[in-house]
Amino acid sequence: MDESFLINGIKSQNKIVFDFIFHYYYSGLCAFSEKITGNEEAAEDIVQDLFVTLWTKNEQFIISSSLKNYLFTSVKNRSLDFIKREKTKAKKINVLANSTDLAENLSTYWFAESELTRVIEDCLQKLPPRCREIFVLSRFEGLKNQEIADKLEISKRTVELQISNALKSLRCKLKPFLPIFLIYFLLK
Repeated sequence: MDESFLINGIKSQNKIVFDFIFHYYYSGLCAFSEKITGNEEAAEDIVQDLFVTLWTKNEQFIISSSLKNYLFTSVKNRSLDFIKREKTKAKKINVLANSTDLAENLSTYWFAESELTRVIEDCLQKLPPRCREIFVLSRFEGLKNQEIADKLEISKRTVELQISNALKSLRCKLKPFLPIFLIYFLLK
């Protein structure tokens, strides 16, 4: 049969031509796709999807070579896309499987972090009010020592002394949670 007749039949949604092409190529395309994907069901889905696309997007259907070449090339590309998606799914499943371990570790971390936050807040509440105010301005609001001194109308040396006292108190209370060098780093 003339290929231009078949192509025009697809473009004009001629059901008889479409049925002929479907029955003529279907099994060969399925076998070709299965050889690439290694999955019979996926191969059938790929080929059926190609024919649905041919029927629904018939006006966009452009063939520069033969109909057979177009169909087999389309099935090959769709089969390779299927393999890529399956590999991506496998990676995601692997990540999810490993993330249960991560989730357990993170939940432990979050528990420790919330406990640490609670201890820091308790320590801050136990500081004298002026010491706490200076420490909060320094560490949480990011003001420099001179800026704090100017704001509170006290000497820079008083600010430094109050921050030092607050840090000593915090280090004592936080020893069970973190190594000293890390506490020093966090609160420096």
